Amino acid sequence: MSTSRIPGFYKLSVQERLSRVKDFAHLDDESLKNIRKRALSVEQADRMIENAIGIMEIPLGIAINFLINGKDYLIPMATEEPSVIAAASNAAKIARDKGGFSVSTTEPLMIGQIQMMCETPEEAKSAILGAKEEILMLANEQNPTLVKFGGGAKDVEVRIIETSMGKMVVTHLIVDCRDAMGANAVNTMCEAVAPLIEKLTSGKVYLRILSNLAVKRLARAKAIFSKEALGGEMVVDGIIIAQRFAESDVYRAATHNKGIMNGISAVALATGNDSRAIEASAHAYASFSGRYRPLTTYEKNEDGDLVGAIEVPIAVGTVGGATKVHPTAIANMKILGAKTASELAEVMASAGLAQNLAALKALSTEGIQRGHMSLHARNIAAMAGATGDAIDEVARIMVKEGKIRVDRAKEVLEELSKRG
Repeated sequence: MSTSRIPGFYKLSVQERLSRVKDFAHLDDESLKNIRKRALSVEQADRMIENAIGIMEIPLGIAINFLINGKDYLIPMATEEPSVIAAASNAAKIARDKGGFSVSTTEPLMIGQIQMMCETPEEAKSAILGAKEEILMLANEQNPTLVKFGGGAKDVEVRIIETSMGKMVVTHLIVDCRDAMGANAVNTMCEAVAPLIEKLTSGKVYLRILSNLAVKRLARAKAIFSKEALGGEMVVDGIIIAQRFAESDVYRAATHNKGIMNGISAVALATGNDSRAIEASAHAYASFSGRYRPLTTYEKNEDGDLVGAIEVPIAVGTVGGATKVHPTAIANMKILGAKTASELAEVMASAGLAQNLAALKALSTEGIQRGHMSLHARNIAAMAGATGDAIDEVARIMVKEGKIRVDRAKEVLEELSKRG
């Protein structure tokens, strides 16, 4: 099987789904075991974090139908929220009709910040820029392996910012991190060049750390969604109206972007990447113009189809960190098949655009609750004590009534038990 288009995937049993994924990704038995059962031991967890006491598990699913730059992907997504994976899969199916997602990324450049205070900021700025080559050489001495693979410190920028304590001189060390997220490498470089910057300026360096606002590490995705597949011209217009609402209202824009991150963060978590860093960067980037705005855009083309696009900073790695430590993350990367950090970022951007499109489509037609709550109802039924087939029956009755509450689930469960 070489296609991510799998009709009826949701109807299969968990074991049948896993079998299809195994065939697609050519998974070995060890990878299957690490997906099916708890793969991370308490002992491993104790090495990953401090004060470990156990392991918190969340559901892992597969988003299907994704065609990205002509390549099929099954996308692992780790999330506790109902409807996210189904919605992204449905949007990806619609996008396939017009060729799927077209994606690109900029170079994997991260920014390290060296914060300094001194008496003569302008002179300090000139001194730092004048010693650019010396600073870059010192930074690159800290990570010859990264330099060997074409990465390393590439540039130096200097900003003078006004603060309540006076002017601060902030040196930006621009580092090509290749297939690493880059935090450790960048932080090490910043710490190494800090004494040199103090020597050059007679100032005092304070913070020396990576910035999570990855404005130089952007991922872009674009797709055409046919008006027929969306449900007609009125749906297309409704989505565009929803987009304009988000562009004009920060309250709506926050929820709009949260939906995007439902997709992106779920892939980040599944692959062992830093979802908090990605979310911080995305929301800061949404405010980069001075006003918080949506990360996506939607327009209508001459055929009346909807053209959606996303641009978002995504700093991820395929080497280092939990990506190479957590057994399930390793298995998920095998399923995804992304060979580079840039490819992984492109997949994430596509998932974010797909999830956002699906949410706007639902909001513009039936409302978000219908699909979301039908899945949520199963959780409520289980909370009320339902098991087996009774979960689906209790959920069905609650959805039909529009009363999805634990107390109602208990009543329905009791009525079903009386019927025998």
